[in-house]
Amino acid sequence: MEQQFNNREYVALLIRKVLIGALTVAEAVKNFPFDTGDKSIEAAYHALVHYEADEDLRRRDFMYREEQDEYMEMISQSLERGENLPDNIIRNYQKYYPESNIPHSHNKAGAIRSFLRFLNIK
Repeated sequence: MEQQFNNREYVALLIRKVLIGALTVAEAVKNFPFDTGDKSIEAAYHALVHYEADEDLRRRDFMYREEQDEYMEMISQSLERGENLPDNIIRNYQKYYPESNIPHSHNKAGAIRSFLRFLNIK
């Protein structure tokens, strides 16, 4: 349980650093804890990837950017408190991504494992 809480606090910190511009999304994603089995961390990972994917829309639509920033801040605050993310958020990402593509480890073997999972090869 303690490790799960520490992982959530760490992910909350990564998200907050992205929101203030201290880290890029790519840097944050690269440093996510791997193989946690924590559905809240996996959902946060997907939310962060979507945050990056919406960069053009965020630039064009101020209201969308504000809403997405508030959403990411809510995720960060929940994780920082050690709470599960709401079930609807987790289910929404699981519907499209049954498994997250968080790197398994921060070395070549982990990168290869993640790439194979990305290709849907187990």
